[in-house]
Amino acid sequence: MSADGGAGNGDGLLQLTAKDFKSDQEVRWCPGCGDYAILNVMQGFMPELGLARENIVFISGIGCAARFPYYMQTYGMHSIHGRAPAIATGLATTRPDLSVWVATGDGDALSIGGNHLIHSLRRNVNLRILLFNNRIYGLTKGQYSPTSERGKVTKSTPMGSIDRPFHPLAIAIGAEATFVARAIDTDKPGMTAVLRAAAEHRGTAFVEILQNCNIYNDGAWEHVRDNKENRLYLEAGQEIRWGDRGIRMGADGTLVVVDAADGGLLVHEPTRDDPGLAFALARLTYSNLGGVPLGVFRAVERPVYDEAVAAQIAEAKERRGEGDLATLLAGADTWEID
Repeated sequence: MSADGGAGNGDGLLQLTAKDFKSDQEVRWCPGCGDYAILNVMQGFMPELGLARENIVFISGIGCAARFPYYMQTYGMHSIHGRAPAIATGLATTRPDLSVWVATGDGDALSIGGNHLIHSLRRNVNLRILLFNNRIYGLTKGQYSPTSERGKVTKSTPMGSIDRPFHPLAIAIGAEATFVARAIDTDKPGMTAVLRAAAEHRGTAFVEILQNCNIYNDGAWEHVRDNKENRLYLEAGQEIRWGDRGIRMGADGTLVVVDAADGGLLVHEPTRDDPGLAFALARLTYSNLGGVPLGVFRAVERPVYDEAVAAQIAEAKERRGEGDLATLLAGADTWEID
């Protein structure tokens, strides 16, 4: 047996099961919440990492999604509103041996936490951010969120929201995220494939998970959760098509829906360095497309923040030796006031 209770496979590799990642805490979400499905998929996927549980960390902010660390038998931290990416950045930078995951919601990440989110994305810190998007504030009982559609009637918008909603993936791509993907809470194979790709990526991996809040916003994603024919799965090197429809780029550079039989369809290139096409795909919605793109939108290689920081520290030590805090505090940039 391994130190944490997992068995070996004879080659010294750790073998754990989904059960090993289930904590002793009672799972307390509303019955029927999409978070249950996400948790189940995550617990089933974790053994694929081949890591000891003490080398995996889940960090969350505030909201329904923020309960996630309690239910994963790993290290974890339930932090403060919107700051999970900042805390995860510090941990991932100082402990590159850990697999760091952030569980957040559309309100937590895109409202008070928007600033911290975009900076972790642009820095390309080696961590994975899972954004559960139910288009509502669930924990605080049903106010509209940054992803709620215009005209949404809620307790805080009784006459309908007049705000234009965020597209989470478009924000991530605009912040130069190196890995951007989307999955649905009830699509276990699709979500597992996305998580696998995110785990293998070096740098910040951003995954939006369309999640149903059956109490305050039931049916927000029914057009794609309940109707598989509306799912447009993006596959690298393949034409962008679903059913008898496909995507072509128009003369003005916009993406248009055409009859797939007409040919000339776009081929998906997630490793394309220029983010323009991925950004355009991220803005396609059911209302303007008749389907919802799923899978990996962008996956490019860029320098990783943690590794760059470590390299600077090593260079500084080589140049100057170990630092002296007392000398630093009493250096030329201090003043004495009589």
